[in-house]
Amino acid sequence: MKLVRYGDVGHEKPGLMDGDTLRDLSAHIDDIHGATLGDGTLDKLRNIDLATLPAIDGSPRIGPCVGNVGKFLCIGLNYSDHAAEQGLPIPEHPILFFKANSAIVGPNDDVVMPRGSKRTDWEVELGAVIGKTCKYVSKDDALDYVAGYCIVNDVSEREFQQNLTGQWTKGKSCDTFGPTGPYLVTRDELGDPQALDMTLSVNGKRMQTGNTATMIFSVAEIIEHLSHLFTLHPGDVISTGTPPGVGDGMNPKTYLKVGDVMELEIAGLGTQRQEVKQDA
Repeated sequence: MKLVRYGDVGHEKPGLMDGDTLRDLSAHIDDIHGATLGDGTLDKLRNIDLATLPAIDGSPRIGPCVGNVGKFLCIGLNYSDHAAEQGLPIPEHPILFFKANSAIVGPNDDVVMPRGSKRTDWEVELGAVIGKTCKYVSKDDALDYVAGYCIVNDVSEREFQQNLTGQWTKGKSCDTFGPTGPYLVTRDELGDPQALDMTLSVNGKRMQTGNTATMIFSVAEIIEHLSHLFTLHPGDVISTGTPPGVGDGMNPKTYLKVGDVMELEIAGLGTQRQEVKQDA
């Protein structure tokens, strides 16, 4: 299934895609969030006769594909060629940082650079959304705890990240710096998360081209590692790293400016499009 949240900011409704038709799920669940991502609920949704669900006319705003996210966890330097372009060694263990949940926006909402931004950058990433409580799991069982997958743009302000002293979180958590969606594609529909082509373009120019097969730590390995540090809860989002081609790795370094348009795609997970604005 491709689950979708649609509607105005803060008032999104649950839906799913029936081919190219968006259908409303409000009669069956109140939202797409941790409490509705368990296997039992997802199985019930799979058994619904889609023709009985109301079709949504027009082109409503698409919101983040998961609501009420508990933790927004991110893995840094998880592609060997990205680590190389940054001039950094391959990590021995997954590098963990957090994005503030207030960064989360819909897949086509504007990205707004904060005051003082000098080096705002792009990062296409595969997101994995936890579907059931996860503690001390092995990599062999880890994917059974995933409800589904989505696209995340891990927008990053490199000046804040690198030069404000402290955690990467400072440069990762600005408002609108976490476009998520459009779909939450359930794990049964997506299949192997380690074989997905991914791209990001700015103003129509390809910047990032990669495949999740080149991750240093697979989704399963990441979940195993994190679940041995703390409990993962339904609705937690894990953004699993970005391939090469970020602006900070270019020569000369290249960053976003007002009016730029980012377009992202991961095979099977849809597309995102964001226009860059400046905070007042």
